Amino acid sequence: MTLDGVMQAPGGPEEDTSGNFKYGGWTVSYWDNIMADVMAIQMGKPFDLLLGRKTYEIFAAYWPHATNEPAQKLNEAKKYVVSTKLTSLDWNNSTLVTGEIVDIIKKLKIQDGPEIQVHGSSNLIQTLLQNDLVDEFRLKIFPLTIGTGKRLFGDGTIPAAFRLVESKISTKGVIVATYVRDGEIKSGSF
Repeated sequence: MTLDGVMQAPGGPEEDTSGNFKYGGWTVSYWDNIMADVMAIQMGKPFDLLLGRKTYEIFAAYWPHATNEPAQKLNEAKKYVVSTKLTSLDWNNSTLVTGEIVDIIKKLKIQDGPEIQVHGSSNLIQTLLQNDLVDEFRLKIFPLTIGTGKRLFGDGTIPAAFRLVESKISTKGVIVATYVRDGEIKSGSF
């Protein structure tokens, strides 16, 4: 995300132009070996994906046809796709999630299996945040502001405390930080 919390269309100009967003591809000039290593580690262990419709459509148009290592990991992963519009899914290992989304996600979280990762999916993330369903953030905070666009933390985000468990800074100034849920907010006075 950007310093001002925008997460829309990080990968390319045509990725998500909704709301007349014109800064798609804003992460590209910040990519370096540290960022590549971070992504390799995050995708190096087994995972399932929880995706919103738009992110699913973007991913499904590209990853099944790619042959690199990230493609292999993404293609092998189970994909749970939250949508009220889609009726079928063509990407292998994909399951459509409809109905009581919050209850279904709670059940997914307690099942045995690999961790569940959410990539993109700004609308779905708002539902997760509103219902305290995020256990960990793996943020990449890019040194720029955009001003408009879809934000990670929307108006319905509940108050919650997180604890930093890992951080590093790329050669291009991207802060890579992992936060885990750490109970309620504790307040006081100085």
